[in-house]
Amino acid sequence: MGRIVCIANQKGGVGKTTTSINLAAAVAAKGRKVLLVDLDPQGNATTGCGIDKYQLAHSTLDALLGEVAVTKIVITIAEDGMDLLPANADLTAAEVELMAAQQKEQRLTQALAPVRDGYDYIFIDCPPSLNMLTVNALVASDGLIVPIQCEYYALEGLSSLLDTIRQIQQSRNPNLKIEGILRTMHDPRNNLSSEVSAQLIEHFSELVFRSIIPRNVRVAESPSHGMPVLRYDKNSRGAIAYLTLAGEFLGREAAGRKTSA
Repeated sequence: MGRIVCIANQKGGVGKTTTSINLAAAVAAKGRKVLLVDLDPQGNATTGCGIDKYQLAHSTLDALLGEVAVTKIVITIAEDGMDLLPANADLTAAEVELMAAQQKEQRLTQALAPVRDGYDYIFIDCPPSLNMLTVNALVASDGLIVPIQCEYYALEGLSSLLDTIRQIQQSRNPNLKIEGILRTMHDPRNNLSSEVSAQLIEHFSELVFRSIIPRNVRVAESPSHGMPVLRYDKNSRGAIAYLTLAGEFLGREAAGRKTSA
């Protein structure tokens, strides 16, 4: 059965979508079968994979409402060796529709169930808020990766997210665990970046990934070209950082399986 991992942080601008796209592509590059789910109405993960979000016949919304099977919505991104469940602004309607729906927090779980066995990993790009879409992702997921920009308000936003995670674990998904906290857009020349990075390690210890995503022009440019940085410039510092993260992520996964065996 495929492992479902969401990338979430209610704070915007922390590299959430960038991490979703590039981690999914890097894990696929290591030979795993990967599905990337765009659960953000902005549809940035969709455009970042080179898909025109304005021309979609169906989207994640149709899957959540149970109107179209995921298998009929998924788009194969052959160049990156992964599949995409695309989204656009239509997904905004899900907030209203889901509030009145039966089992509203289970809709994504139900939508992904028929395809879960077909993938090694399913990565979910969440919206930058703790809304019903994010709750669906947390309920559907086995694990959570939290991207954190090393800046002044980073720890404050993280506390709120961790409170929500604890609530989900207690009431909806006891199997949800934090895979790791990822430091993004890190600039070692910036004293504040280094201070926040040290605070994260002090407070969260081994939860913090050793891998660090640096500020990198190639990472910033790649979405405008509709491709992960690994395809845009595989030799860039950003591409190497995401490949390193993928290796660390898979290593943690393998260690976790051995521990539970």
